[in-house]
Amino acid sequence: MKQLKYLFFPVLMLVFAALYSCENIKNSKYITIGMVDGWAEDVAMTHVAKAILDKQGYHVIIQKASTDMILASMNNEDTDLFMGVWLPYTHAKKLAKFPGLTHLGTNYNNGRIGLVVPEYVPVNSIEELNQHQDQFNNRIIGIEKGAGLTTGTDKAIIDYQLNYQQINSSTIAMITELQNAIQRKQWIVVTGWQPHWMFGKMKLKFLDDPKKIFGEAEQIKTYSRKSFGKDHPELSRFFSRLHFDDENMSDLLMKMEQSKNKEATAKEWVQDHSELVQSWLDKD
Repeated sequence: MKQLKYLFFPVLMLVFAALYSCENIKNSKYITIGMVDGWAEDVAMTHVAKAILDKQGYHVIIQKASTDMILASMNNEDTDLFMGVWLPYTHAKKLAKFPGLTHLGTNYNNGRIGLVVPEYVPVNSIEELNQHQDQFNNRIIGIEKGAGLTTGTDKAIIDYQLNYQQINSSTIAMITELQNAIQRKQWIVVTGWQPHWMFGKMKLKFLDDPKKIFGEAEQIKTYSRKSFGKDHPELSRFFSRLHFDDENMSDLLMKMEQSKNKEATAKEWVQDHSELVQSWLDKD
């Protein structure tokens, strides 16, 4: 019995130490940011935030996952932040499942999602798609299943009574197919969003959406776990100020797309935009 008692206390101390350690990590310089890999704007903004915070002495860990997994992880207090929440349309239903999450700030104001075609395609509205089924092979090239844009496209097919099938795989596969079609001057319609570097690299246009299935202008926002502001008030203030306009967002996305080292490119961008970054960091 004495041996069991002597074993019990060390084990109990280890348990308390582990719990204390977990609590300390939440209040320490370790910051976890969820990121959807393949979303150009989310990847770019997350790496910029990491470059800035690393320089401020924080240790930023990027956790790659789907939107649903990131939101659920924040709700469980396991992930600190997510910079890729699109509102008021794309992620509204996903976010509604986790009312305890905290809105920190708006990163970008002029987001847009919808169906996209090359400029040389003489189609300007989703309503015209059924007139050109053969040219488009009755296909809409989509991105990942489960994405808000994918759900919106499924609804557009129903509401516009389109004789089309959405083909889903990945963002990278969609862009590859789009680039190949443009090289051959073929007709193609894809699911797309702005901001994205593909609009700077290719001549594209959104199809008009009279039924507003994809909504209108969207904002890209940062959300955090519920107690993040209490643990890190200084970072809540920083993320409330972090904001990209059209010019610096476009510049960032193009540089990141051409880069083979996202972290290095983000550090360079931060250095080149020191005044803007300092305005985000100012405590006044």
